[in-house]
Amino acid sequence: MGPPLQEIIRWFKTMTTNEYIQEVKSGRFPPFEKRIWQRSFYDHVIRDDDDLGRIREYIQNNPLQWALDEENPAYRVVP
Repeated sequence: MGPPLQEIIRWFKTMTTNEYIQEVKSGRFPPFEKRIWQRSFYDHVIRDDDDLGRIREYIQNNPLQWALDEENPAYRVVP
């Protein structure tokens, strides 16, 4: 058995953050103000075909919500 999922996620976040910092220092990427990654992650056991369908729909449609996400640097609150 391999490493637990949380260790894999932690390693991935660490490595990509370190790479991003190096690119910022070299001037190839813009600096970031907050965090690159959210603090945790959501895992879920897929229980049946209906559950799988909901998850697939979420994955497909979620990027469309980015314009409305407060974490999006281009997000603007209209008074």
